Amino acid sequence: MNDLTDSRRTAVVAEAPPPQVSAVVPVYNEVENVADLLAEIHASLTGFGRRFEIIIVDDGSSDGTQAAIQDCAGRYPELRPVFLARNYGQSTAMQAGFDHAGGEVVVTLDGDLQNDPADIPRLVEMLEREDVDLVSGWRRDRHDDFLRVRLSRIANRLISRMTHVPLHDYGCTLKAYRRDILDQITVSGELHRFIPALMAQVGAEVREVVVNHRPRTRGQSKYSLDRTLRVALDLILMVFLRKYIQRPLHFFGALGVILGTAGMAICLYLVMLKLGYDQSIGNRPLLTLGVSLTVSALILVVQGLIGELIVRLLHQSDNQPQYRVRLDRKNTRSAAPGDA
Repeated sequence: MNDLTDSRRTAVVAEAPPPQVSAVVPVYNEVENVADLLAEIHASLTGFGRRFEIIIVDDGSSDGTQAAIQDCAGRYPELRPVFLARNYGQSTAMQAGFDHAGGEVVVTLDGDLQNDPADIPRLVEMLEREDVDLVSGWRRDRHDDFLRVRLSRIANRLISRMTHVPLHDYGCTLKAYRRDILDQITVSGELHRFIPALMAQVGAEVREVVVNHRPRTRGQSKYSLDRTLRVALDLILMVFLRKYIQRPLHFFGALGVILGTAGMAICLYLVMLKLGYDQSIGNRPLLTLGVSLTVSALILVVQGLIGELIVRLLHQSDNQPQYRVRLDRKNTRSAAPGDA
């Protein structure tokens, strides 16, 4: 009897239509906010009238967040908890949420209640109305401390200029994505801030909309000043990925040529002093600098060559194309099934 009941339950689950919207929420040590957060998300999506699921990813919390999520799971059948083995960071937690999400549209938001879940329907509707791939939130009236806001504005201008994807607020987690485009990228390291730039590299159309931002009233902010340095380093990585991932020799080789030219010029100058004026050059710091620059140049060129070999072996061994084809959803939807 139990086996029959289980088989029927499995059949019902298998026949259930997939969700239209997946809300992905990475959380870390947010035990004071989890219950209200899930209640607001559930109320917003229920009122929206779309089939939905809530993927909440606990990124190795140590404060009871996991128990709070499990307590909420009994109240919300749409809740799909994912518990990571340890604290991996927000980017990995977000990718885990993407991997477990099944909706046609994926919406992300922070777990600290500063993003307003009531904005979710607006983002999804704009995504569908304008037929774009990503709608990013803009916290125009941001409720954070002055220094954090100023540093964020400087970083956003710099990121927009370097990535050629102009947005006012890269750091806003509240975003809505098309699933088919999202599947073409992988969020690793700490690149969650650069998802719009990553998606633009595969042909995504990006829009921005002003969203509500609320002050944090409970829990502890995870922001620290060293994040500014990490963002700067990640930006260097993004520029490299955008311009040189298919041709690393052009990057490392260019640096090698610059250093090598300077090193050879120094060495040539010292040789002229030795041969032309019989001056001693063996104890000069300039000799050490010239040799160091020349050797560094050779190392950079070799590193670029190794990078080129790795890129080619990767594409050849896994049969991975070196390009992405832009998805044309408009023509796909407008074409009739029998059209030839």
